Amino acid sequence: MKEIEALIKKAFKYKESGLNDHEIAEELNVSKDTALWLLSKGKNKKPEGDVKIGWRSVGVYPARIGFIADALCDILLEEAENNDLDIDTVVGIAINGIPVATYIADRLGLELAVFRPHYEKSGAFSSNYAGVKDKNVVLVDDVVGTGDTFKNAIKTTKAEKGKPVLCLSVINKRSQNSINSVPLRALIRARVI
Repeated sequence: MKEIEALIKKAFKYKESGLNDHEIAEELNVSKDTALWLLSKGKNKKPEGDVKIGWRSVGVYPARIGFIADALCDILLEEAENNDLDIDTVVGIAINGIPVATYIADRLGLELAVFRPHYEKSGAFSSNYAGVKDKNVVLVDDVVGTGDTFKNAIKTTKAEKGKPVLCLSVINKRSQNSINSVPLRALIRARVI
């Protein structure tokens, strides 16, 4: 129960800081329904099937992010070889996908693009990084739950005339192996049984 109380406290701290429900869910690595439940102080019906992912042990030290990125590079190279993929650009999905995508792009000598998701609209690519037009891209995020963030990134990539060829995450909380017909690979699959 102490962990739930700590999550409720964090959810309210984020709310007071101006984050919306979606951003709170992203920060806590839980579903939006779970974030709303936390903001109700547990009074509403608890959503079933969510898994809380904690990153502090990894996120505090860049070398650890690098180790995870190395494993994801191996998965990416395996997918590229098995499916004859030519990859131009790695897209880091803000916020937590950016550090991992940066390491992957660096290790593989690829361009880095940054996608800023938005929950009322599709989102946008940052103009401070590579564009995706006419490029084969790998989309990278830390956790995939509902898949909505990847779906928006795929939609926006296609609207920008890019071609999403792979979704890559550290943790996959879904049972599906693709999102909108784009293959999904992860380092770890976590599911409630």
